[in-house]
Amino acid sequence: MTDFGQFFCYRSGQLKPVTEPAATEVQLAVADSWLVEDGKARHMNRHFERFANWVAASHPLSANQLPEFFELVTAAIPREGRWFPRIELHGEQPQASNLFLRLREAPEQLGAMTLWTYPEADPRKYPQIKGPDLSLCMQIRRKAQLHGADEAVFLDEKGFIAEGALSSIVWWRGDVFCAPGNELPWLDSITRQEVLEIAEQMGFTTRLEKVKPADLVELEIWGLSSLQGIRAVENWIDLGGPVGAPKHLDSFSKRLRMLSQLID
Repeated sequence: MTDFGQFFCYRSGQLKPVTEPAATEVQLAVADSWLVEDGKARHMNRHFERFANWVAASHPLSANQLPEFFELVTAAIPREGRWFPRIELHGEQPQASNLFLRLREAPEQLGAMTLWTYPEADPRKYPQIKGPDLSLCMQIRRKAQLHGADEAVFLDEKGFIAEGALSSIVWWRGDVFCAPGNELPWLDSITRQEVLEIAEQMGFTTRLEKVKPADLVELEIWGLSSLQGIRAVENWIDLGGPVGAPKHLDSFSKRLRMLSQLID
């Protein structure tokens, strides 16, 4: 296992190991990843569907290979341990060999998080597709860490919250669950959709809205991701006031874990 995980290329109906170091230095055209714990994952089919939709939009000739690729990926995922597999499409590769699987051990589960507002205009070129801007978002998260935070938050040109560099940002107004509206440039987050569904099943009102960071002072705020699930925000460095206590966190985290099912 390297720092980049076990790396495989889909070619001629097989996942073939890739060992060349250069293969890890690529510009991703499309990517998707999810958490697997002891052979269980949350809605892995949704990740496949999202990846397929992105591929069909950007590289339609590669879409025909996806059903077999997904079957091989499913079979290759270990059924023991904690893993964070990533499927990739490399746009610069020939169609017959542009799909890849990266098997990585998942990092540890993290607790509460601190946010930092990215002080410049959203730098992403493709905010609604995971892949092309992934390396950039990782660099910006590292900038957030230099400011003592765990995650950077992107704002649109008018200062409204879009999302985190590698996570979705949501919040509570009392017992109303809120998230950025669909007119904002955020990634189609599967975890966000799962949490919205849980809120509706539990009878909570949900609302999409446009807000600036200062509008969230004293509210319960979460960061969502496929890897970490729900993380309560305990501090927002430049929010202008304190963050509210995580009153809904335990019940939602429990229900989110219950969505994990054995991989077929």
